[in-house]
Amino acid sequence: MPVQVLLNIFIAYLWMFLQDETSGLNFISGYIVGLIILFFMRRFFKKPYYLFTLAAVGKLFVIFIHELITSAMMVMKHVLRPKLDVKPGIFKVETDLEGDLEITLLSLLICLTPGSVVMEVSGDSKVLYVHGLNMPDSKESVIKSKTIFEKAIKDVTRK
Repeated sequence: MPVQVLLNIFIAYLWMFLQDETSGLNFISGYIVGLIILFFMRRFFKKPYYLFTLAAVGKLFVIFIHELITSAMMVMKHVLRPKLDVKPGIFKVETDLEGDLEITLLSLLICLTPGSVVMEVSGDSKVLYVHGLNMPDSKESVIKSKTIFEKAIKDVTRK
């Protein structure tokens, strides 16, 4: 991916300097021309076209922002409730993600689910042990979030 980005910037500068005047608009048009050229040359690169990866990162970011806002609202609702009604517990969540980056991302994103904290990761990195504040609801929320997060993380890290 870094090679594609650098090649695209090189094409944009080359385009800009081959024009009559050097301006930001010429650079932007050269960047777009570079995107088109790299799109048609994508089969010659070992990595996938970098705009597809950037789109997957953007999708993961949107999912993160959505979960962050939802989590904040749920925690606010839970804290402002006059009587605390919690049923804490620990449960395990199995995952098929591989590598430290993927497991760390999933663990951090699961912590966004209201009332849940990843306590431990198994030695083979296939099981996460999660503490839930309100057991039946927390487990369902974490499982639902896990499937969404796993798909988005795989789109970013595997191609």
